[in-house]
Amino acid sequence: MQHIERDVVIIGAGPSGMSAARELRKAGLSVAVVEARDRVGGRTWSNTIDGAWLEIGGQWVSPDQTALIGLLDELGLETYSRYRDGDSVYVAPDGTRTRYTGEMFPVSATTEAAMNQLIETLDSLAGAMDPEKPWAHPQARELDIISFHHWLRTQSSDEEACNNIGLFIAGGMLTKPAHAFSALQAVFMASSAGSFTNLVDDNFILDKRVVGGMQGVSVKMAEELGEDVILNSPARTIRWEETSEGYRVSVISDKATVTAKRVVMAVPPNLYNRVSFEPALPRRQHQMHQHQSLGFVIKVHAVYDTPFWREDGLSGTGFSASSLVQEVYDNTNHDDPCGTLVGFISDEKADYAFTLSPEQRKKEITSALADFLGPKAAEPVVYYESDWGTEEWTRGAYAASYDLGGLHRYGADQLTPVGPIHWSCSDLAAEGYQHVDGAVRMGQFTAAKLIAELA
Repeated sequence: MQHIERDVVIIGAGPSGMSAARELRKAGLSVAVVEARDRVGGRTWSNTIDGAWLEIGGQWVSPDQTALIGLLDELGLETYSRYRDGDSVYVAPDGTRTRYTGEMFPVSATTEAAMNQLIETLDSLAGAMDPEKPWAHPQARELDIISFHHWLRTQSSDEEACNNIGLFIAGGMLTKPAHAFSALQAVFMASSAGSFTNLVDDNFILDKRVVGGMQGVSVKMAEELGEDVILNSPARTIRWEETSEGYRVSVISDKATVTAKRVVMAVPPNLYNRVSFEPALPRRQHQMHQHQSLGFVIKVHAVYDTPFWREDGLSGTGFSASSLVQEVYDNTNHDDPCGTLVGFISDEKADYAFTLSPEQRKKEITSALADFLGPKAAEPVVYYESDWGTEEWTRGAYAASYDLGGLHRYGADQLTPVGPIHWSCSDLAAEGYQHVDGAVRMGQFTAAKLIAELA
């Protein structure tokens, strides 16, 4: 057991924790990062499976993610554009498959008008929100006590339109059924991305990828920090007191006890209860954490000898609110002759998928891919399912959100420090919420607060 003394100890070596550590070190403060996993990167992870290199976790960069883009530049990491030439595919509720171009799904004129009206309404609501303070929205309580599912149906009687718009938030982002989170949470998701229009534009939100993988962001920062990153060392206890000289805190982990002036919890809220706090956290924190939870999604990787869909003039992009696979994209790696598709199965559909045997699940999922891109999609040479719900130190995806009524009730307190304890993760971000960009922003924001207090 190592006994270490530092200015700041950080729990979690994902992009937020590593960004905080990097900024603190640059300001001349000493840091130690303790990480439960055997790797850095948190919910970003690149690995080789059956000979295929895959982005198992978060991976995309959009043009508005300036904190992440700036960090990529500083670290010398390059990006490349997602392949998107050719037609997209929409599978309607009745199973009809239609090729199309542009952002709008090929739906009836009535459904298109309903979708446009819903987008316009959500853009207006998001425009009235400060993503730093979603609980201060003029309609905060009203929007927070109704589910997004039911709110959509107060706005439109077109079921296909409601399900399609719901897909962008429920399946594509929060990975929870639309009846499980509030309309305010949905508006906040849109506000954090700049608008709901940005969320429905896959060419914007899924613009670029990092050469070598998004995990490389954390790997590069870990290389700078060297032995100050301690892996395979879950934090078990945070013990602190206030003395005449200020706070003194000890973090007891499996491999090290770190004594410091401040501690940063850079893990998602659903993992806070894996740590014992001495003294106990305040009542408000305990209650708040019980109203935050991660969603559930299967990220499916299907690798083929070639990106065969391109020969047919297809981009590899497909959408369907009714399919088992709700979204599919060309996820071919930089300079890779093989073709890779990535598909997403969210919330209740993911629940269903895991009632199946592995063989039957693969059969139904690849059949759904084939519905989008043709029979060759049913026969990948490598197939892998990213299931963050069973990953011990994550337990869900992509990020925590509040249950009904939770955001306006507790959101203003989610960043309130408890003595020397600060909170920092993408789940608590304003801009870039639940994206790597939000994790970086939170790490830099938290570091700036601590530098002001300690440097």
